[in-house]
Amino acid sequence: MHYSLLLCLGLVLVVSLLVMLAQRLRISYPIFLVMGGLAISFIPGLPRVEIDPELIFLIFLPPLLYEAAWFTSWKDFWKWRRVVITLAFGLVILTSSMVAWVSSAMIPGFTLSLGFLLGGIISPPDAVAASSVLKGMDVPKRVTSVLEGESLVNDASSLIVFRFALVAVLTGSFVWQQAAVSFVLVTVMGIIIGLAIAFIMYAIHRWLPTTPSIDTALTFVAPYLMYLAAESMHFSGVMAVVSGGLFLSYKSHEIFSHATRLQAVSMWATVGFILNGLVFMLIGLELPVIINNLGNYSKTEALMYALVITFVIIIARIGCAFGMSLFTRFISRFIRTNDSNPGWKLPLIVGWAGMRGVVSLASALSIPIYLSGDKVFPQRNLILFITFIVILVTLVIQGLTLPWLIKLVKLEDPDHWKPEHEQEAEIQLHLLSESLQALEKRYDHETRNNDLVRKLKENIENEVRFNTNLLESEDCDVAEKKLIEEHNRVFLDLLDVQRHALHVFRTKDGYADELIRKVESQIDFAEARVRGAGEE
Repeated sequence: MHYSLLLCLGLVLVVSLLVMLAQRLRISYPIFLVMGGLAISFIPGLPRVEIDPELIFLIFLPPLLYEAAWFTSWKDFWKWRRVVITLAFGLVILTSSMVAWVSSAMIPGFTLSLGFLLGGIISPPDAVAASSVLKGMDVPKRVTSVLEGESLVNDASSLIVFRFALVAVLTGSFVWQQAAVSFVLVTVMGIIIGLAIAFIMYAIHRWLPTTPSIDTALTFVAPYLMYLAAESMHFSGVMAVVSGGLFLSYKSHEIFSHATRLQAVSMWATVGFILNGLVFMLIGLELPVIINNLGNYSKTEALMYALVITFVIIIARIGCAFGMSLFTRFISRFIRTNDSNPGWKLPLIVGWAGMRGVVSLASALSIPIYLSGDKVFPQRNLILFITFIVILVTLVIQGLTLPWLIKLVKLEDPDHWKPEHEQEAEIQLHLLSESLQALEKRYDHETRNNDLVRKLKENIENEVRFNTNLLESEDCDVAEKKLIEEHNRVFLDLLDVQRHALHVFRTKDGYADELIRKVESQIDFAEARVRGAGEE
């Protein structure tokens, strides 16, 4: 027990150190963690790490899916729903079929059912890997929206393909019509169960006297309830978590206070970072164990099979992306589309951003060791090895070359989104203007006779001037920009002065730590706002 706890704590520490190093080297942290885990696994005397598949599916998967759903824009998801659904379902089925055909034809003793099992495992790309590679890069918003939306749904579709293929291997029979009906049933019922539990959680948050801590704890419990409820009824737990998470995220403004939102966002950012980091690290640590268990296959043979299949899934994704672009140009003659001519650059980037990760790992490890009794599951170790090589190659090769490819094709934003700081300034300006109008209409008497209310109005007017100047600075000359930079420098220095002054109160009696932390948070928000505008 103590050893397991020490191992977990050690992994968290190593993950944190490697992520810091990855940031310094400007490398996507999932790539760096996999490579770091692989390098650490070869240290002499280090105990071999073997992952319990139930740990991945039950402990890691629900919160990671819930976090992804929570921070996914429903507006963007719905806008690009045709592309997302095509990639999440059509591409998964196409990839699984191609992998099944190629693997059964190439690998001796590999049946079509085993091929579909492998295809279901390696078909879904990983959202965290793609988003971390694209973070900080000048890519169109639609690219990240499509990739994030696809990754939410394709996990479910790939796991359903995996489930039916596993049943076919275990029973020796597979009926296409029955599988198709079951596929739809499992998906739809998973969504219904997820929404049902989400509505119960919505009612608890909205109508019961919860606190920010209780609300935050319930957001952590919700994905496990959705996943376990759906899986216990033999429906899609992944679709339950995704649909429930999207619903609660969309309704969060109705059910959460500002304190809950701040607390929950911080908690989920930390949880997501730790869980994702651990899984990518474990991928690298587990690979030597898989290599040693290949059995009848030589390392050269197994590596050749894995590289061919990796090539197949990369070509399938790129081909599907270009096929969707051509189909969009054709179908836009008859129906309204968001972009009648996607061109070739966007499909190329979406096609190349197909790094595999967490779900593929969890699926591969969940393959049972035995079929029944003492009969060993056929080709299990080879499937595990191929999966790990696919994850490793797509993460490292595609992940490292994706930024280079984006720069090479000189990808422009066809939607012409404004810079984020400009959007924020316009939103702030509108909200502050509405506040000023409300003060003038509803509280004219209080403004004239109450010094505090009058000061409030002056503060809002100062905020209006700040945001107006920020927007005007986009077109201002060098001298004016220098004045704005000087203002920001002075303002940030004053915030540091306030922090040091606030520290004095920590040693004085009569001042609660909770209040001091609250004031410190207000200073932090003020700094984040100014730095966010200055760094764009």
